[in-house]
Amino acid sequence: MSAGAQSQRRALFLVNAKARNGGAPLDAIRTILREGGLELVEPEDSADCHAVIGRHAGSVDLVVLGGGDGTMNAASQALVETKLPFGILPLGTANDLARSLGLPLDPEAAARVIPTAPEKAIDLGWVNGHYYFNVASVGFSADLASELTAEAKKAWGTVGYAIAAFRLLRRARPFTITIEHDGRTEKVTTIQASVGNGRHYGGGMTVQEDATVDDGRLDFYSLEVAHWWRLIALLPALRRGTHGKAADVRAFETTELVLKTRKPRAVNTDGELTTWTPAHFKVVPKAVRVLAPPDGAPGSSARFPLPF
Repeated sequence: MSAGAQSQRRALFLVNAKARNGGAPLDAIRTILREGGLELVEPEDSADCHAVIGRHAGSVDLVVLGGGDGTMNAASQALVETKLPFGILPLGTANDLARSLGLPLDPEAAARVIPTAPEKAIDLGWVNGHYYFNVASVGFSADLASELTAEAKKAWGTVGYAIAAFRLLRRARPFTITIEHDGRTEKVTTIQASVGNGRHYGGGMTVQEDATVDDGRLDFYSLEVAHWWRLIALLPALRRGTHGKAADVRAFETTELVLKTRKPRAVNTDGELTTWTPAHFKVVPKAVRVLAPPDGAPGSSARFPLPF
């Protein structure tokens, strides 16, 4: 069916100007979306995307979100509440949700997908009332998120992640965490505990080799390494998602768990610090609908393998 024969749909067009490529020219993307049959609704103030989506929910058919994983995370609550489908323009640093969905990482190519792609129902992770798409972590990556500034991400991209990560590695110290899941309680010493909902995180690292964003499960892993340099040796496995086979990595699948620490520790969800331990995690199956190829290959590999 030609674009002209399609019934026109109204799309709320929201771009995070603070995303790494959020200030890039958007005229070509607007043209692609309009030629695909979308009427774009662009609010003057889109800083609070939760409020903006809620305000326009009754007058639009879908949401087009331009930004990185933090932008998608910020919109997740509103997408659940309004039940609006959304398309992704990957304008961030890592764009891991786009990778997990097999979407093009070039924004113009991704824009061409949105008008004709079917709706795909995907899961969300949930921790202490906060939704997330990719991974939530306690430990090393949360410490990294607190140190990595928006300016560094915008200037250096995934290289910025790598630089900050290797600076932090030497200072990283193991801590004790209690894991409650599936009727079991385990107390372990770890450098990082992660709970994955999607497939990719940290610029293309893999949660688990067969994980998908719609498999109805959470993939947990704990890096119980004796020395920080062991993380360097684990990098290839972390990139492939095979780290769960290592002797010093605890890994399992579940749908709900609780993490407790002696003192409250920050929880990093999709690159943002959003809550603290004790942390109660659940998977919310088929929570939102995204416009994506039905059988998209699960994302491209990272340009810079990162230990978080």
